[in-house]
Amino acid sequence: MGTGERLPAGSIRAPGRPLSTRPDPRARDARPLETEYRPRVPIDAARAIRYQRHGVNDPAFAVDGPVLWRASHTPEGVATLAIRADRDRVRAAAWGPGAEWALHQLPALCGGLDDPTGFDAGRHPLIAEVHRRNPGLRIGRTDLVFEALASAVIEQKVTGLQAFGAWRVLVSRFGERAPGPTPKPMFAPPSIDGWRRIPSWAWHRAGVEPPQARTIVETARRGDTIVAAVTDAGAGEAVDRVLMSLRGIGIWTSAETRIRALGDPDAVSVADYHLAHEVGNALTGHRVDDDGMLELLEPWAGHRQRVIRLIYASGVREQRRGPRLHPEDHRDR
Repeated sequence: MGTGERLPAGSIRAPGRPLSTRPDPRARDARPLETEYRPRVPIDAARAIRYQRHGVNDPAFAVDGPVLWRASHTPEGVATLAIRADRDRVRAAAWGPGAEWALHQLPALCGGLDDPTGFDAGRHPLIAEVHRRNPGLRIGRTDLVFEALASAVIEQKVTGLQAFGAWRVLVSRFGERAPGPTPKPMFAPPSIDGWRRIPSWAWHRAGVEPPQARTIVETARRGDTIVAAVTDAGAGEAVDRVLMSLRGIGIWTSAETRIRALGDPDAVSVADYHLAHEVGNALTGHRVDDDGMLELLEPWAGHRQRVIRLIYASGVREQRRGPRLHPEDHRDR
């Protein structure tokens, strides 16, 4: 795609050759905007981008060999990104009215704005070893607050299987068809107003409980104001205060929104079904509760989400001793 010329560290530019030559029967004449991003230091951009995927059947995300495809509803309209990420170079092509916005946001999505300065991996031998093996691990951000908030609300108090299934149904039905030569039919999540207009029967059919559906619809009515308030708040507890002032949004949902939309390196999803157990098992060899997890993570204040990512990257998992949580289906009620 590129010409091989050297660029300044951390720069981004638009090269000439297309990233993908796959024909698009819906828009044969549409040419993408293209760019190449070279981070200042090698980073694992692909890992950061994959974190934004909602299950293997996410209609807004696809993996086609070495190319990652992502559809989003940007402030400028729908955009499709096709991304080929290496450690020292990320090439991307974008289609749709939001293409320019999506390419401008690419470094953040890749984790290029995440700053690990001050992170001391040596406080625990497992974290030190995993960090040594994964020095390019970074936390990416989408800068799409409402998209992250809606997905987090859908994931409240249900299994991943249920949440991903609901996301797939709602985005496929009420999102917008992603432009460009996508490897499968893809859909960008609804706009803020699109989330507000989803009818009650559709939430029910997708398997979303009424309290979660009501939270998203009510929040969408003030969506632009909420997004502006979160943006002004910046990060951390200030964002929590904005989001947790809304009915139906607690500390877990706020943290998940901070992680995906803002790339917050310190956010911890307290009240998660598994997280405290996984952190406790990795750092002490046994389960802990949320208070115990926060105590264990305290030495890394400012980088607690980074530690959690490293724990998951380690492959160390707590052995499941009990029966799996059985998904509850309320649609027959």
